[in-house]
Amino acid sequence: MTKNLRFQSFVTQECTELLKVSDSRGGFALDFSCCVGRFKKVKRSMPQTDKQVCIPPELPELLKQFTKVAIRTQPPDLIQWAAEYFGAMSRGEIPPARERSEQVTLSNWAELTPELLKVLHSRVGGRLIIHADELAQMWKVLNLPTDLFNSVMNVGRFTEEIEWLKFLALACSSLGVTIAKTLKIVCEVLSCDHDGGPPRIPFSTFQFLYTYIAEVDGEISSSHVSRMLNYIEQEVIGPDGLIKVNDFTQNPRVRLE
Repeated sequence: MTKNLRFQSFVTQECTELLKVSDSRGGFALDFSCCVGRFKKVKRSMPQTDKQVCIPPELPELLKQFTKVAIRTQPPDLIQWAAEYFGAMSRGEIPPARERSEQVTLSNWAELTPELLKVLHSRVGGRLIIHADELAQMWKVLNLPTDLFNSVMNVGRFTEEIEWLKFLALACSSLGVTIAKTLKIVCEVLSCDHDGGPPRIPFSTFQFLYTYIAEVDGEISSSHVSRMLNYIEQEVIGPDGLIKVNDFTQNPRVRLE
């Protein structure tokens, strides 16, 4: 029982800390890369003992689900909410969730979706650079949450002139927990195929976005990024120079993280 209590306390502490870090970098709504990085540090941060510490196989998924629900819920008292969350799970009850979603509905904010990002991308009109005020107005017209826009601006450290593809990549990261899922959404937004085929984008665009997202994540070495890009370019990309979603999500030799 004592060992289980220590483990539960450790999980709660880790989840609380990673969400505090996310909040300090611009709000709960965006910084999934920070959360993913925190997951990777769990093993290194666990208390050292004389015996080898075994990470429970269900821990990564437990942390991921907790983080997703907490980001969606936006509890005013995170520590109290975390205690209630894990308490409910230990009793086999449904944990508290979706309070934030209810608040968003009441305030008439639209939920960010790949479809709305595609609309936003079309309104940018192929420009590489866009002024912050103009983009903020486009965001407002689509009735998207202001706090999410501010989070993207803070994490990307954007000023008056915004590199649109970088902004788009970070906005997509609020919908995709992993880098692969984020890049999948980016491909769906940027793809111009209208024949019903799989979403695809130029490899040069994928290379730029993957490198940028990995830099923001901070947990992926540049050498790993280079190896993956070299393999994809030499072994996967065809004569058309395009990369499809399946090329990096279904290929077992492509591990983006």
